[in-house]
Amino acid sequence: MTWILLACGLCLAGLAVLGVAFARVVAAARDLSREVAQVHEQFGDKQDAKG
Repeated sequence: MTWILLACGLCLAGLAVLGVAFARVVAAARDLSREVAQVHEQFGDKQDAKG
């Protein structure tokens, strides 16, 4: 019974680590998307200034 509880605990700990990693990836993707949109807008402004 001890081995089963230990395995379940390790499984939950692994899932927690994966959850944290997933949250960090989602946050980084959101930041990158924001930066890409900002650069795209800057290029649009430069294109408009040229005529």
